[in-house]
Amino acid sequence: MKQRLLTLIVMGLGISLLTARAGTSDTAAIADKNSPGQQFAQTISMITGVAISPLMGVGGVGAWQYFHARTPEQKAKLPWYANPMFWVPALLLVGACFLKDSAGVALPAVLKKPFDVAETVEHKISGLVATGAFVPIAASIFHSSSGSGDGAWLSAAGFAAIDLSWLYNVLMVPVAMVAFFIVFLASNAINILILLSPFTVFDAALKAFRTAIIASIVVSSWANPWIGAAWALIIIGFCYFIAGWSFRLSHFGLVFVWDFVTRRCNRFAPDKTANKMFLGRKINKIPARTYGKLSRDEKGHLVLNYRPWLVLPARTLALPEAKYAVGKGAFFSEIFQLDGDSERIALLLPPRYRSHEEQLVAIYSFVDVRPAGLHTVWQWVKSLFGGKTPTAAA
Repeated sequence: MKQRLLTLIVMGLGISLLTARAGTSDTAAIADKNSPGQQFAQTISMITGVAISPLMGVGGVGAWQYFHARTPEQKAKLPWYANPMFWVPALLLVGACFLKDSAGVALPAVLKKPFDVAETVEHKISGLVATGAFVPIAASIFHSSSGSGDGAWLSAAGFAAIDLSWLYNVLMVPVAMVAFFIVFLASNAINILILLSPFTVFDAALKAFRTAIIASIVVSSWANPWIGAAWALIIIGFCYFIAGWSFRLSHFGLVFVWDFVTRRCNRFAPDKTANKMFLGRKINKIPARTYGKLSRDEKGHLVLNYRPWLVLPARTLALPEAKYAVGKGAFFSEIFQLDGDSERIALLLPPRYRSHEEQLVAIYSFVDVRPAGLHTVWQWVKSLFGGKTPTAAA
């Protein structure tokens, strides 16, 4: 299923890119930076860049369009994101985040994390805003290619006498939207890693990596639109292969941020039969951070009932037969699987369960509540990147 979806995305964008390239095969057309093919190639890069950093991307595109509109009539026709009332505050906020990141290496993690939480929330909101900005950006390419009246682009594919712009929009806009979503998920996962990381040096490395990717898209697109589009397709393909990991990590971070910001633990009480939590490690091919409800079946076995991607048909994972205990951490708690004198992380508890560990022991007949040692922190950090969590001595 995943391979078919990736094939459709790459084929859709790739064929469109080749068609656009054919439409500019004429030497004069190639030299024309405003030709439909050049615009399409640049738009693929634009979509990818905006998905990585939505607020900066939309603000930058809006500012560029505003300053390239030379007459009052042209400025009046600009989309909403090209209005200075939007892109000026947006770029100022981006600048504030940059200053925060520049000073963040010298700040203790405790002082820096509240700002990282705010940036994570901003990233999610701006992603929704960018989605609304993306559709007119993509549609403008198709409109400009068919609106000239001569059918230059479609004629290259042999349809000079047929107006198929509507069909092109119907087919390509959803494909481009899926590509945007896939890249945005990967970008958001980086934000979550930065938020969860206790090390400011690691935060700086992740942010430098993200900035380098954005810069590579901008530079390659500026040097040659076709190379830039090809590089953007490679990034989209890579993001596709980690989409499941990105989605689970993004949802994990969203739940944790919401619980922390709203202090949900103060108004939360565990259910007596089933409670929502995350799988702490890969069990029976079910990946870590799968979100579901933990309960006991009619035979008394611990099971996690979950939905892949939160919306697909429900499934059930039976946890290994063993004794379990609750590990109480500094910021959130876990459920350990006890193997003799050793313990392994089995489930991760959102912050809402803080101060409710004893109730979970009573509900699920666990052994006890114990402090989470440093080795469990290392297990958890390794699980963020898909690594194995070996049994560690308690």
